[in-house]
Amino acid sequence: MTITLTINGTKTGLDCQPRDSLRTVLRKAGYKSVRFGSETGETGAAAVLVDGRLITADLMLAAQADGHEVETVEGLSSPGNLHPIQEAFIETGAIQSGYSTPAMILAAKALIARNPNPTEDDVRDALSGILDRETGYLRPVHAVLRAAAVMRGEAPESVDVVFLEPLTDVDRPEAPEADLPAIAPRVVPSSDVPETRVVGKGETKVDAIKLVKGNPAFTDDVDLSGTLVAKVLYSPHANARIVDIDDAAALALPGVHAVLHHGNVARVRYASGGQSYPNPLPYDQVSFDNRVRYVGDRVAAVAADTEEIALAAIDLINVTYEVLPAVFDENEAILDGAPVIHDEPDMEGAHDASHNLVHHIEAETGDVADGFAIADRVFEQTMRVHQVQQTPIEPHIAISAWDSDERLVITSSTQVPFHVRRMVAPLLGLPVKQIRIIKPRIGGGFGVKQEMLIEDIVGHLTIATGRPVRLELTREEEFMSSRTRHPQTITFKTGVDAGGMLTAQEMRVVANTGAYGTHGLTVQMVTGLRGLSSFNSPLKRFDCKVAYTNIPVPGAYRGYGAPQALYALEVHMEDIADELGMDAIDFRRLNWTKVGDPLDIAPQLGEGDQDASVMPMVTSCGLEEAVAQGQRAIDWDRRNDPEWRQPSDKPNIRRGLGFAMAMHGTAIPGLDMGGASLKINDDGSFNLLVGATDLGTGSDTVLAQIAAEVVGVGTDDIIVYSSDTDMTPFDVGAYASSTTYISGMATKRAAELVRTQIVARAALMLDVDADSIDLYDGAAWSADGQSVTLEKIALSTLHQEGQHQIMADASYVSPESPPPYAAQFAEVEVDIETGQVTVNRLVMAVDCGVPINPVTAAGQVEGGMIQALGYGHCEEMVYDGDGRMVNPEFGPYKIYRADEMPDVEAILVQTMEPSGPFGAKAIAEIPKDAVAPAMRNAIANATGVRIADIPFTPERVWRALQDA
Repeated sequence: MTITLTINGTKTGLDCQPRDSLRTVLRKAGYKSVRFGSETGETGAAAVLVDGRLITADLMLAAQADGHEVETVEGLSSPGNLHPIQEAFIETGAIQSGYSTPAMILAAKALIARNPNPTEDDVRDALSGILDRETGYLRPVHAVLRAAAVMRGEAPESVDVVFLEPLTDVDRPEAPEADLPAIAPRVVPSSDVPETRVVGKGETKVDAIKLVKGNPAFTDDVDLSGTLVAKVLYSPHANARIVDIDDAAALALPGVHAVLHHGNVARVRYASGGQSYPNPLPYDQVSFDNRVRYVGDRVAAVAADTEEIALAAIDLINVTYEVLPAVFDENEAILDGAPVIHDEPDMEGAHDASHNLVHHIEAETGDVADGFAIADRVFEQTMRVHQVQQTPIEPHIAISAWDSDERLVITSSTQVPFHVRRMVAPLLGLPVKQIRIIKPRIGGGFGVKQEMLIEDIVGHLTIATGRPVRLELTREEEFMSSRTRHPQTITFKTGVDAGGMLTAQEMRVVANTGAYGTHGLTVQMVTGLRGLSSFNSPLKRFDCKVAYTNIPVPGAYRGYGAPQALYALEVHMEDIADELGMDAIDFRRLNWTKVGDPLDIAPQLGEGDQDASVMPMVTSCGLEEAVAQGQRAIDWDRRNDPEWRQPSDKPNIRRGLGFAMAMHGTAIPGLDMGGASLKINDDGSFNLLVGATDLGTGSDTVLAQIAAEVVGVGTDDIIVYSSDTDMTPFDVGAYASSTTYISGMATKRAAELVRTQIVARAALMLDVDADSIDLYDGAAWSADGQSVTLEKIALSTLHQEGQHQIMADASYVSPESPPPYAAQFAEVEVDIETGQVTVNRLVMAVDCGVPINPVTAAGQVEGGMIQALGYGHCEEMVYDGDGRMVNPEFGPYKIYRADEMPDVEAILVQTMEPSGPFGAKAIAEIPKDAVAPAMRNAIANATGVRIADIPFTPERVWRALQDA
């Protein structure tokens, strides 16, 4: 059928099928800003305006739009010109990955058209149908308010960095500081940090324009002629052997080009985690197996002309299963007599597969029994942390194709393109040199894309068919068949002397790695490292058993074992302080690590080639200042005010304030490596090539700032190319909070080598000594006031005298992993009649060294806190008795909306980390670590009830209140 739409003012005739959604038709017509998030529209990523009303194009049939006006974000601007709403999103730092940004911009346009002077509540309501997993909504909301003000002709609120006075060398004010602009980054400066021109400034993102305009940027925006659609048949059983697969009917279906399964794909064992060579054992996966181990495990894959044909072919594959007993709980799985999940004869690398033990990790700094013997009090406490999913709004997607040189090119939304290339090669039977991995923009990753998850499937299908093949997971598949966070049962045992000092600390963990051991070793190593490094104890012991079960597979998730550990640790320390009658912060202060303290268990729990004889030390720590700033911002003194805690006008409400500290890591010492290459162009601009992967974190911008600072130009003169295994230097990828620290140092070193060459040529051109030259404002300046532009220097070296290309490359591996620190505060209200917990405010003060870009750094903290709030409050993967997830969709799986948000505030506390580029440390993961325990401790402050397990759903809280 043919329909007629007026799209962005132009009447257009479009062919479509009666079943086609408006999103499908618009994307085929080239409107790539209309994006897939879920089949049933909950994400709002496909929002468009139909006759001025915001509609999700997932749910509207194209035929229903026939004769109507449709607006997409492509129609808001022209080359070189942006709409005020687009400008506001750039200026406020409201863009991270940008995947849902076009939908938010259209929601803003519709709102301002009907209400030119909206309130913050109005904006939050307007954005409530568009889920954002990245920003915490604060900056998008204020971008809309800013745009509305500009469109009314008013001056918008400032977005400039606000510098706060340090508090640790003065008496703390009794009341909170006066109101500050909501999205102005708060920075507590350090006198140790030198002045810079570009670093430390809130530069706009280098990719912002294409993201606000909805330009093609993501994997799904790649159009290749003749692309086949792939679909996967997943197991309906939690544990079963495949007795037989009959694919004849599927292959006979017209339009089907290949059906793959264990019967026709080579059995090559691997571990799917995107980690450095050699991948940690066990190698317990193959592309297609004759055994399935969870509901959602792979059985077969189809490539067909259309999605409808592929789905029909999936239904025609006849599989005979021998259903086996299953086990889902990690503690039950390791008992004698439990169903054995991996009994295959070629199993490689598990600790004791016959008892479902993937790993048994042990580390100690001495005999903890001695420490417990001398303690005045010994406390022991067990908690369980649950399974959640990363839920990036862009699900996994990969497209494979042969190029003109008959090399396999896989375009993928991966965090680890170089790891994927190395790992997928043996599965496909191709040499690494015959494979190219391209990572476009990613619509959120959070660790779930630190995996070689679907690239082998599209590769196998392209080899089988000779055609390009595209595979995109549905939202249900993303929940059940990608990766999740590891559930754990955690027991802390701590000895304390009469003065409140720790004498010994033991941490015992039983971790659930699901059906496969990907990341099973290293996540739990981080759990032990984080759980036993935050506080000084002379004797420490870590004992961890990692269990196979029949749940969907956990893997990497932002925080990587630390949120589990720090939830249990901070709950434990809070309760010890309460039992001792000590102030909770004072008790921690007695014991937390400070500059000069050793991280004595770290050498036993590190992944890299760190010299075990060299004790890692804390070299920078702003925790004391972070605590003071957070206390002022949250108005901590209310914690002990009975009138505030139990308001007389709300007899069913109890209020509380909670605190938790966090300590994370920065990269993996002795292992993580990143490379960078920088070259000058004729006009004095530069091309920066990096293998680092920008997930929306702003790493491309941060690396551009580092290069710009060194060579004396603005960020707009640095053109960044990233994440193409053929064209950019190697980088391990985006994980372990490593990009700014590792790739940033590589960029800085490459830029310094380029700077040396520029200075040498400038000295010749100005006839001065090279030592007298400085680079800034796009020129080389001598001490006597002479200058020459970088453009003239480039033209001289490229075209005139002593011709050569000014360029350099560098790489970096760090021997250190300097810890960032944070103080997390939460304010809650608890309805004691229903158990409903409302989080009113979250404040996190973070020591991340020197924030290279305070705007993107603050955005990371704001967004991370809201992800962490979901972990503590409402997100949970729930299963029936057969191991099938019962809530694999947004709504039943609850993530926060814009209109449900607490107030959030991020405070960046500067310290000068000597090992980092311009003093930087990590910031991306630590916001995930402490919200859940701070929330729990606030509930305890409000009600006196101490709850061990998360999430704090109304039912769990109500039951705890009834049991108290």
